[in-house]
Amino acid sequence: MVFNRVVQIGRVVFIASGKDQGKLAAIVNVIDGNRVQIDGPSSDVTRTVRNLKDLQLTKFVLKLRVGQRTKGVKAAFDAAKVTENFQKTQWAKKIAQRAIRAKLTDFERYKLMKAKQMRNRIVRVELAKLKKAQK
Repeated sequence: MVFNRVVQIGRVVFIASGKDQGKLAAIVNVIDGNRVQIDGPSSDVTRTVRNLKDLQLTKFVLKLRVGQRTKGVKAAFDAAKVTENFQKTQWAKKIAQRAIRAKLTDFERYKLMKAKQMRNRIVRVELAKLKKAQK
C-alpha cells in the first residue's frame, strides 16, 4: 500500500492554514472528496467544514462514529492523549524549533552564526587530523 494515512472518520488532522492554524482536530464526517467536517474540543477548534487542502493528516486515529457529538470527540481525544503524543513527534518538535528560530533577535542570530562557524571549524580540524593519520 502506497499511502499509510487515509482520510477517515476519527483521523486526527493538523490545521496547516486558515483559522485555528497550528491546532489539532479530528475528522467527524467526510462530506465529499475535497471537504471534511472536523471537531477539536480539546484544542479549541469548533466543529466546522474544512477543505482538505488546509489540513495535514497525522498518524493518530480515534475510534469515532460518523457525526460523533462534541462530547464524545472530547472524551476520545483526551483518552488517547493525542496532544501529548503529538508533542513527542519529530513533526511537532520541528514546528516548535521553527517558531523559536523565527523569534530570534539580530544579536541572537549573530551568536548562532558564530557558534556554527566554531562547530564547523572544530569538525574540519578533526577531519584533517584523521586524514593525515590515515596517510
